[in-house]
Amino acid sequence: MNCRVPDSTSGIATPLSLQVKGLRRCAGLTQAQMAKRTGVGLRFVRDLEQGKPSVRVDKVNQVLALFGYHVEAVKDHETSA
Repeated sequence: MNCRVPDSTSGIATPLSLQVKGLRRCAGLTQAQMAKRTGVGLRFVRDLEQGKPSVRVDKVNQVLALFGYHVEAVKDHETSA
């Protein structure tokens, strides 16, 4: 199966919620199956895929780890004035 998941590498940032939903669908998983496989609650998966602004990053990383991804904070490059 050839699945195309939206990502932010194309120059236009895609919301994390759409990326997670796309990854899940490409893997052929329901929300409940993904929740069980990643050890998070079904409600969390639903909130994440709906773009809830206050989700826990550690749980986001639990979900993303299933697909070989993670979220991290990276310091912006300093620009000269």
